[in-house]
Amino acid sequence: MAARIQVPQQAKRGEPMPVRIIVQHPMETGYRHDEVGHPIKRNVIHELSCRYNGAEVFRADLSSGIAANPYIQFFTVADASGVLEFSWIDDEGVRGSERAPVVVA
Repeated sequence: MAARIQVPQQAKRGEPMPVRIIVQHPMETGYRHDEVGHPIKRNVIHELSCRYNGAEVFRADLSSGIAANPYIQFFTVADASGVLEFSWIDDEGVRGSERAPVVVA
């Protein structure tokens, strides 16, 4: 699983900073059936979190109501230059992670 992360090229110290992430994941709800009538096993990302320089700043518990390739946006305060570290896990236990640098002026 891959993700695309968007953060400002440069953030001002103490100001809110928008963070956007799109995680590439097919997200199967478990309600559909294959061409011969067998149920397709549910597989959704059920947990996504973000750490900013090691401190957790965002956590979401997701469910089958989330779309494929989920897009999530939140804000955090720009304290210092560093790294945003995202991690997620799906129903099959597959984990993913991505990192994005943050430059604070």
